[in-house]
Amino acid sequence: MTHHLDDIIALFDGLFMPGYQTRLVRGEDEPLYLPADASSPWHRVIFAHGFYASALHEISHWCIAGARRRQWEDYGYWYQPDGRDAEQQREFESVEVAPQALELLFSRACGLPFNVSVDNLGGQADVDRDAFRARVEARAARYATEGLPLRARALHEALMTFYQQAGSRQAAIAAGLNCLAAAAEAV
Repeated sequence: MTHHLDDIIALFDGLFMPGYQTRLVRGEDEPLYLPADASSPWHRVIFAHGFYASALHEISHWCIAGARRRQWEDYGYWYQPDGRDAEQQREFESVEVAPQALELLFSRACGLPFNVSVDNLGGQADVDRDAFRARVEARAARYATEGLPLRARALHEALMTFYQQAGSRQAAIAAGLNCLAAAAEAV
């Protein structure tokens, strides 16, 4: 199975530009979320280094962020870069469980391997990668049982259609848009 960045960008933009005025953008060094402003009429989910996994991870954060948080740069969240102490690492992991669980489900839908990110290579804290992975997998199982957040469900449907069912981009976008429309009708 081939994974092209143009595909994930087209799927995301096709699903979320119309109703959320949000685009997925290839970035350079650091990922970032930027709300619409004077320089851009749309919100931007910027992923790092052109990595497919980075795109899935940043999309996962966007799928969880509520409407208010999507008005703030990087959703208004604290981020302590690499080099965290034990307390900072615990806080980082506690806020990363849900997005990494979505990323795990998105990766599976794409047929890609998933690796948890503890994101603290130069930190002073001991990191138990296996324990964190178990927490991420448990949260993914809970999502699978209880259901994904709406935007995550729509993207997951599009990814499944495109990668698992060999649907076209347009068919995958239509499947995701149908999820969004069905939720709007149910309200």
